[in-house]
Amino acid sequence: MDTMIVNDHILLWNYASIKVLDVRHTMLRAGESLRSYRLPASMFLLAARGGAQVLLDELELEIKRYQVVHSGKGTHLDIIPREEEFEYYMIFYKASMPLPSRQEMLSLLERSNPFHLQYCFSPNQPVSLLDKIKLMDQEWRHSGSLERLQVKSLFYQFVYSTMQQLYEQGVDMKEPDLAAQAILYLKDHYTESINLELLAESLNYSVPHFSALFKRRTGYSPIDYLIRIRIDKAAHLLVETDATLREIAASVGYKDPYYLSRLFKKNMGISPDRFRIRERARLQAEDSPSNFIRSSIVVQRSPRYIVDDNHYQYNNEGDLPMYRPFKSTTAATLLLCIALLLSACSGGASSTNQASGGNPSVSTPQSLAQTNSSHPDNNLQTKLVSTINGDIQIPLNPKRIVVDQYLGSFIALGVTPIGTPGLHRKNPYLAKALAEVQDIGDVSGISLEKVIDLQPDLIITGFAEDEGRYEKFTKIAPTVSVPYGKLKNAHEELTFFGKLLGKEKEAETWLADYDRRIAAARERVEKVVPSNATFSILELMSKSTYVYGDNFGRGGQAVYQALGFKPPAPVTEEILKKQWVQLSNEALSQYAGDYIILTSNDRTLEDIKADPIWSTLDAVKNNHVYVWKEERSWYYDPIAVLSQTEEIAAWLTGQH
Repeated sequence: MDTMIVNDHILLWNYASIKVLDVRHTMLRAGESLRSYRLPASMFLLAARGGAQVLLDELELEIKRYQVVHSGKGTHLDIIPREEEFEYYMIFYKASMPLPSRQEMLSLLERSNPFHLQYCFSPNQPVSLLDKIKLMDQEWRHSGSLERLQVKSLFYQFVYSTMQQLYEQGVDMKEPDLAAQAILYLKDHYTESINLELLAESLNYSVPHFSALFKRRTGYSPIDYLIRIRIDKAAHLLVETDATLREIAASVGYKDPYYLSRLFKKNMGISPDRFRIRERARLQAEDSPSNFIRSSIVVQRSPRYIVDDNHYQYNNEGDLPMYRPFKSTTAATLLLCIALLLSACSGGASSTNQASGGNPSVSTPQSLAQTNSSHPDNNLQTKLVSTINGDIQIPLNPKRIVVDQYLGSFIALGVTPIGTPGLHRKNPYLAKALAEVQDIGDVSGISLEKVIDLQPDLIITGFAEDEGRYEKFTKIAPTVSVPYGKLKNAHEELTFFGKLLGKEKEAETWLADYDRRIAAARERVEKVVPSNATFSILELMSKSTYVYGDNFGRGGQAVYQALGFKPPAPVTEEILKKQWVQLSNEALSQYAGDYIILTSNDRTLEDIKADPIWSTLDAVKNNHVYVWKEERSWYYDPIAVLSQTEEIAAWLTGQH
């Protein structure tokens, strides 16, 4: 193996945070097997006795006593004994990069991930490895913390011995077929709500890396591939069963039959009803009513399933016995004729709609909220707004709004969205207003299914370029994209969204109160803090220290924008330009101001004072350090900034 790759793997093993998740000892006898078990984490397997055929996805191995097998999370594992008994041990572990990690380490992990590799080899010192894993199994059966620490220690010894022999032997290592694993998962779970982030996490990849690999391999994004699978299944059911569209929608993972109908027409170029008529007539004409509609993208193969330890084999993928089989009659031909007639009559209108992209026509570009009209589908009043994506029609008085950013601005305007990412729902400054707001997934991995279920009439996104999110949202409801960071402060946010929602007066009222309270806080602080005092916004995560600017949370907006303080002069330009910088212990004193606002979940002021490095800082010596947890410092919407400003002002004036 290439020496550089070996060194990269060793570096990552040293850098990663390792957690042993489970140790299992299993005996399979003749006639027993493990089928299509999807690994929940990275795994080492050591054969203790007997032999077996092992499949890691599509990689076939014949293993015997003492051989070691490794594979990553998401792999489909099959074990079929070749002898009367096959005894083996499995160690499941999780390797994660400490956050935040240096970019070069993250890039290295994406290029060559040792925790995902698939390989098998015969160790030179098998008895030593077996002894270690037996002791791990013994200690794992005890639940004490000390025993778990012993297991972790033994695991590192096991990994060291394994790596040493692995690289000495030059064992061939295989990268897993990530796309194949994901496709198999999508085929097995297409009826469920699937979130892009959860799918990537199930394979232990970041969302951007996973999406890029999947699209390069298949030509589709993961969500688009899932949609195609569902459409193929729906097409099969339309022809082979008498199920209603609502029943079919539920069976392929959609609660809304109308949404399925729109997706079906977009992908197949024809409505579900017309597709059913056309295909049944075609099959009748061919005298082959039992032919299946074949998928254009899904490989036809016998699926492999496992739920807990129960194994189920399916011979006819997609067959659902709850539906009655369809019997062709001459009525199908008559229906087809009617459909063709209707199609001919409506052809001109259809062509016109498709030529315009199916979007409502718009007039000359205008600023926000200029033109009102009646919505053609539901008689809702709409207005034309100009956005970075062109002019679009949105409801004049939207009632069901989904937002993936800017939640605080909406709450400030008295508008409570119906859905937002889970991270925003945890915002303590908005807790009282979020009781009925639904979780639509992670900020970086929104669940389109959850958004669809909420039936929004307006969507606001701050992540237009993230995996084509804007395009996906527009298929659900009118969508306004406002790239996050474009609106720099509370005044810009409230003014923009106030105009968008027709809440200009509410925005003016809220901002007037905001300005009054900010001015009062600044006035109180100016009486006790010297005007030339410098402030630093710092964060302690694990053993790393970070410094932040005025637009990245942690209290930066409150200190630098609202209260008007500055960072230490020598580093002001760097901090405000980069917004965050990782610090070494040696550089800490250069970035530490007269006052420090410090985010830490596990360090107290007493810990800081006892630290040999931190205790040398003037801010620590003078008791000018404010320590708070990330749940209070991370958010920087208008409501959070106002509360943080008053909180810090109370501390500075001795009222906290």
